Amino acid sequence: MNVCPRIQRICDVDGLTKLDVLDLHSNQISQIENVSRLSKLRLLNLSGNRITRVENLQGLNCLTELNLRHNSITSVTDVENLPRLQRLFLSSNSISRFDALACLWHCRSLSELSVDGNPVALESCYRQTLLRCCSPHLQLLDMKRVTEEERRTASVSARKEDEKKKESHKQAAHKERRRLAIQNAAQQWEGLKTCLELPAQNGSKEDVSPDYSPAHSPAQTNGNTQETSPDEPQDAGGPNVQSLSMSDSHLAELDGETLRLFGPGALETLDRCWGVQTAASVTAIAFRYMHFDSIIPMFLRIRLKFPNLTHLMFMETSITHLPQLAALAQVRRLEQISVDPEGNPVVRLTLWRSFLIYRLQHLNLQKINGTEVTMNEIMASERMFGALGHVAATETPRCRLLLLLEESRKRQLQFLLDGRGRRSGQSPDDLKENGKQLGDALSRALFTPHILMLIDQCPQYLRGLIHRASAHCVKADALQKLWPSLFSEIVRDCVLEMRDRQAFRQTRLQRLHSESQT
Repeated sequence: MNVCPRIQRICDVDGLTKLDVLDLHSNQISQIENVSRLSKLRLLNLSGNRITRVENLQGLNCLTELNLRHNSITSVTDVENLPRLQRLFLSSNSISRFDALACLWHCRSLSELSVDGNPVALESCYRQTLLRCCSPHLQLLDMKRVTEEERRTASVSARKEDEKKKESHKQAAHKERRRLAIQNAAQQWEGLKTCLELPAQNGSKEDVSPDYSPAHSPAQTNGNTQETSPDEPQDAGGPNVQSLSMSDSHLAELDGETLRLFGPGALETLDRCWGVQTAASVTAIAFRYMHFDSIIPMFLRIRLKFPNLTHLMFMETSITHLPQLAALAQVRRLEQISVDPEGNPVVRLTLWRSFLIYRLQHLNLQKINGTEVTMNEIMASERMFGALGHVAATETPRCRLLLLLEESRKRQLQFLLDGRGRRSGQSPDDLKENGKQLGDALSRALFTPHILMLIDQCPQYLRGLIHRASAHCVKADALQKLWPSLFSEIVRDCVLEMRDRQAFRQTRLQRLHSESQT
């Protein structure tokens, strides 16, 4: 019995211009081709073949039904070029993505569609997605009638999807603006650093703490673990980030309980009118890409505006000397301070942590760069700086003391200096305690920039002393070697000069006479 060979290609149909129905199902056709001249064709059945891609459908202007069931189709194209297509059957193929059906979204005449039996039909939102994207005239989907309730649900879903896309685009635009603002702030900061010739990269070995060396991890400074930077410049922030101020070169944003400020222009945010609840929610402020000296005038406003602030972070802020750290004493309460080594050379100084502990002891400081402040460190800092502070407090004139203290401390000092405490009936123990507290405050407050500069310059001063002492030793050794011959020459010159005593006396008398005349 002879078996009829199966058709492998669509060919020799160009002349059938009036053909109404073409049924080539259950063959071995792998490609749709040579049908563009069948302008009168109304029905095309290619089910049960080996087609992998729907294409080459141009010119089929009268086609109303296309059957492509049971093929190996993965992508659908050119269907949007069929102006009268009403029924499309794509069941039991290999379509796995909605993107592969994107051309169907433009088929406005489609009334019946079958896509069941494809991997994409297993998606949880499969039916709703097709109803949302396909023609509003679609009546049957996978042989099931489309209800009005389904249409309404799909319409609501479409609106939500559009809103979601708009919000996504808005967030993407904001993310890009944020990235550019931080990038420009960083570039301006690099230019400012170059102008100021910061010693961040060129510090001498003698000025650097031995713990801050290439052998140590970059995240450690003076033996203290450096907390990870609270933010990376290119991060977009979490969903709770609120942008407060943004320009081409600065950014201020509130990320949960942390206020982040990038660039000098962001400091203007501290002058804005803050709601009581918003200001109370801020517990940490991070400064980046700005000079620390421009931040100092803001500390008093920060103290008054943010009552629950406990943590200050400084990254790329040019903190180079201990006097700058002393300005932190203006803050009301501070439990943590983070000073990133990058762009803050002060972290390389051996005494910076001890000084910070001593100067800010009244703020109940608990952590520096993520490392707990221990009682041993507090005692060590007191031993190191306490004597110098006491000398400054006892030697400073009374008028100068009053200028350095806050108003409440001024009244307390004036009260004690005038001796009114004893006349008011306070006990000696109370007077002693008040005096001790005031003395501690004075000792810390009197760490003026001049004293702190001396501390900063101690290594340099010691090096100078060593250099001069070494020079004196070299000169003494040279004199010791030359002295025998030098002494012989002095004696010889004296003997020769006194050989003729008459001439010697006359010469000396003339010299004395000339000296008396002058």
